[in-house]
Amino acid sequence: MQKRPVLLVAAATAAGLGVAGALVAAAVVYSGVYDVSATGQHVQATHTLLETAMRQAVRLRARDITEPPLADERIALRGAGCFRDKCVQCHGAPGVAQGEFGLSMQPVPGPLVDARRHWRPRELYWVTRHGIKMSGMPAWEFRLSDAQIWDVVAFMQRLPDLNAPAYADWARRAPMCTRPDETPQAAPVDVDRGRLALAQHACHACHTIPGVTGPQAHVGPPLAGIASRRLIAGTLANEPDNMVRWLVATQQVKPGTAMPQLGVSPRDARDMAAYTGTLR
Repeated sequence: MQKRPVLLVAAATAAGLGVAGALVAAAVVYSGVYDVSATGQHVQATHTLLETAMRQAVRLRARDITEPPLADERIALRGAGCFRDKCVQCHGAPGVAQGEFGLSMQPVPGPLVDARRHWRPRELYWVTRHGIKMSGMPAWEFRLSDAQIWDVVAFMQRLPDLNAPAYADWARRAPMCTRPDETPQAAPVDVDRGRLALAQHACHACHTIPGVTGPQAHVGPPLAGIASRRLIAGTLANEPDNMVRWLVATQQVKPGTAMPQLGVSPRDARDMAAYTGTLR
């Protein structure tokens, strides 16, 4: 009979602590007291907490990825080209400093010369493909092919063994990193992938898009109800093929429009058009 009052007291205490914690969090958020500047570093406890959460999240999600053979030097050499063209600007390389916009990011995008010691190949693949929220690490899924991502992972297995002259030799011999041309019909239309592609091409930086989290942007028109509109950009009949054309060749369709040409691939455009076609 005495257990019930004890449980009630425990529940009330937990609820009270929860409310108090929420009030403290709200006070911190709305007072502006938390310093969000990149010149104000995280306290070490915050940095450690975020890094631990990131490592555990990556390991959980990468656990079932099958790693292809990565020992072939030709694979690593292709990866060296993508590393040179896409990664060095933030992470640097043996004898090569980070670019100026990578130097003061918080958290700092550290060098990858020791990545092999901390991450399994499948985990490096997952991070490269999907990126890391709130860190500045982009997702390369929509800019590199799957094979190219594995090429980069293969090169990172070699990186700890390279000094500055050796890295410079790899970088000199490596081919340019360009994504292979895609055949639009190679994969079926994927509405969910289209929603993700809209975010990965930063469409939500200018448009509010149902289903895509982002700022309350008012640069371009909101995309809610776009499927019910008669015209695309006041120029093209609102049909899926025309939406693909608009996304791929924006400035050719309407020269001088404020909307930039984003380098959207035909496949991405097809999936994005499929998603916007659901916004009625």
